[in-house]
Amino acid sequence: MADLAEKRADLDLQISLLAEHEITHILKLVAQFAERMNIQAAENPELEELKQDVPPEALLHHMNEQRGKEDAEK
Repeated sequence: MADLAEKRADLDLQISLLAEHEITHILKLVAQFAERMNIQAAENPELEELKQDVPPEALLHHMNEQRGKEDAEK
């Protein structure tokens, strides 16, 4: 049961990371539209941080490395 729960959690995480990756691309497109249309909201400084793409593969790799370190310490 615990193994199944862990697999589900991993799948949920992967889906969430992929969704975030896709939303970031959509945000970039919408921000470009807003800039071209001179919409004031396009100047929001938070947009720059939100437009930073975090590749899901890189984050998963980093998390797997951390798990390996934790398992080695046990």
